Amino acid sequence: MTFDPMAAAVDWLDAYRAGDIEAILKMYSAGAVTECRCDGVVVTGAEGLRAYWEHRLQQYPASHLDDLRPSPNGAEINYIARNGIVAAILEFNSLGQIICMRCGPQPKPDAGIPHAAEEYAGDQRRLIEMLRRKLN
Repeated sequence: MTFDPMAAAVDWLDAYRAGDIEAILKMYSAGAVTECRCDGVVVTGAEGLRAYWEHRLQQYPASHLDDLRPSPNGAEINYIARNGIVAAILEFNSLGQIICMRCGPQPKPDAGIPHAAEEYAGDQRRLIEMLRRKLN
C-alpha cells in the first residue's frame, strides 16, 4: 500500500478538530520540528510538542477544511480556526510520520502576499538541515 500524504493531512485535521491530542502526537516522528507562525515558536521534542498541542487545542481550535493541495514532501492543508484561515504544511518521512509542520495565518487573496507554500519554500532547506542535525 502506498502512503497518501493528502489523506494523512485530512486525518491530522480530523484529529485536531476532535481535540484528540494522543492521535495527533502519534502522527509525528520522534525528531519532528514544528514551526508555528501563529505563536512565533519553533517546537522540538515530545514534551515540547505535547505542550504546544495542549495550548493549540485550547486557544486555536480547528473548524472546517478550507483547502487541500500537494506540496513538496507532503501536503498543505488550510483550515478555519478562531482567527481566520490557517495554512499548515505537513512534510512526511518514508514511514508516513510528520517530520516537519509549518503553520501560519493564510493571507487573504487580495492582500498581495504570496500563498503559504511559496512563503515557506525559502524556509524548507533551513528546517530540513536543522532536523538532519538533530537526528545525527
